[in-house]
Amino acid sequence: MAEKPERTLRVADGIREGKEFERQESAAQEDVSSPDTTLLIEQMIGHENLLSALKRVETNKGSAGIDGMPVTELRAFLGLHWKRIKGEVLVGGYRPTPVRRVEIPKSGGGVRLLGIPTALDRFIQQALLQVLVPIFDPTFSDSSYGFRPGRSAHQAVESARSHVEAGNRWVVDMDLEKFFDRVNHDILMSRVARRVKDKRVLKLIRSFLESGVMLNGVVQIQGEGTPQGGPLSPLLSNILLDELDKELERRGHRFCRYADDCNVYVSSKASGIRVMESLTRFLEGRLKLRVNHLKSAVDRPWNRKFLGYSMTVHFKTRLKVAPSSVKRLKAKLREIFRKGRGRNLRRVIAEVNEATVGWVRYYRLSQVKGVFEELDQWLRRKLRCILWRQWKKRKTRFKKMISLGLDRERARASAGNGRGPWWNSGASHMNAAITVALLGKQGLVSLLDLHRRIA
Repeated sequence: MAEKPERTLRVADGIREGKEFERQESAAQEDVSSPDTTLLIEQMIGHENLLSALKRVETNKGSAGIDGMPVTELRAFLGLHWKRIKGEVLVGGYRPTPVRRVEIPKSGGGVRLLGIPTALDRFIQQALLQVLVPIFDPTFSDSSYGFRPGRSAHQAVESARSHVEAGNRWVVDMDLEKFFDRVNHDILMSRVARRVKDKRVLKLIRSFLESGVMLNGVVQIQGEGTPQGGPLSPLLSNILLDELDKELERRGHRFCRYADDCNVYVSSKASGIRVMESLTRFLEGRLKLRVNHLKSAVDRPWNRKFLGYSMTVHFKTRLKVAPSSVKRLKAKLREIFRKGRGRNLRRVIAEVNEATVGWVRYYRLSQVKGVFEELDQWLRRKLRCILWRQWKKRKTRFKKMISLGLDRERARASAGNGRGPWWNSGASHMNAAITVALLGKQGLVSLLDLHRRIA
């Protein structure tokens, strides 16, 4: 009986096949687990490791690759095809599919190029990642925080603050130009091979690096880079940049690195300039990476940002939200307000909350609270502006303000003042009509109150 084409498989039809995949792998335990990295591929295809990888990929969801197969169909597909795929993996014959190119705007301008692997390739990468992390992660620097189990951006920011508070009040802020697009495959694979002796695993990793990108229906083979978008890419970036970490440790520097974002903290500007020059030579000579000289700088920490945070100039420095982070949030909210001019206020507020609540949770370490209060005031004024626009006619504005508690004379004078929406949204009559309490009843979350609760 002919197998169904991949893209026509449905989850409802695949329950039996999914169970069959689990049964096959449960019966194949003789092939599993050895701490020896010469037999790492057997660990990778172990039953528990595969099921864990499958659940992780299903939980993460994500877009389909170039084959169009969604994650919801992966389990059924594996039930039908895993025996063949497993054989290819074991003999080193598995060939990944080219990734799908996606462009997303970068916070600082420009676009970030993502490569979206197929659901099957994400599953293989996740299974591989889970056996590689225990080998590499324990050897990484304590000053490396990005994409590591039990580590976070918040820990990196706190560590940066402690370095400044200890007297290192200059920062060498290094920006690597298109890091993920410029990783040298040979250099990276030589670093992986130092700890991984299973040649099938090395071949599999290189095949993912060289799988290519689908652009306008044509596959383009990439001679360098590790495409962002797959589970394996963050670990590979840490493996390569661990050499930078070890060099910084050898020199006795205080630093924090989160993925390709690296800050070195020194006690003087002269020291910072020397460090910048020597690290540039190291990165460009040893690792074949490029330093973006326009974005890199030796400066005071309070003039720079790190992972969206900045610092105050005080001797006992405090964390604060970087101005550029506030600017980006406002730009995102303006899009919501622009679309909300003809919509129900409660729906607009719900969208605003979706954008702001997660933002405040990320910036909960900020010890400067004024920015949250200012944003609250700005949000309320933008919402009042929407209402003033919606009311349109003088008669409507007069009736609305009376219904909201203003006396008739004040409502009449305010309704016909001839001023624009933004002026009226900040005027006393709209503040009296559309109160903080009223907006709270409509569901608006106060950023300042939320920050106080979670800080």
